[in-house]
Amino acid sequence: MKRMVLLALFCGLAIAAIGVISGGKTFGTGYEQAKGAVQGQALPLLFFLEKFAAGFLSMLSGIPGGIFAPSLSVGAGLGSTLGSLLGTSIALSAVLGMAGYFAGVVQAPMTAFVIILEMTGDHEAVIPIMAVAMLGYLMSRILSREPLYHGLARVFIAAAIRARRAAEKGQEEIPPSA
Repeated sequence: MKRMVLLALFCGLAIAAIGVISGGKTFGTGYEQAKGAVQGQALPLLFFLEKFAAGFLSMLSGIPGGIFAPSLSVGAGLGSTLGSLLGTSIALSAVLGMAGYFAGVVQAPMTAFVIILEMTGDHEAVIPIMAVAMLGYLMSRILSREPLYHGLARVFIAAAIRARRAAEKGQEEIPPSA
């Protein structure tokens, strides 16, 4: 127990340090940063790494700060950085970054494609968004065969099975009434 508290304390301090270093940009969901990137405002070059590290530390601490919105902001940051380095459209790069990163995190390319398309309304980029979502998914499958939500659900399923077995065992131990 003490070890878990120390780990959470270390992770919290590291997240706070990252937040201070980033000027507060990594605190919260990252919605404002992602929105700005999608509108063409370049994010700081290291934002996606800072946001990724803060999210990872949050998950490591046992107190996850979310998956959906932080994944979109990390993806928008990655796209913004690549767009800045390649001298191309920040807005399109951010949208593609969001699609690819989110599809990789959840291993659901069609879900990512539809969500990003609905969020941005960028119907001119349908094919690139689809392609990037598939690439993100394929890269993620190379790294991990199990989708994120399946892994997270496994903990709950195991707890339900243990509870059911305990309940069944408890019923077997009750002597039948005469």
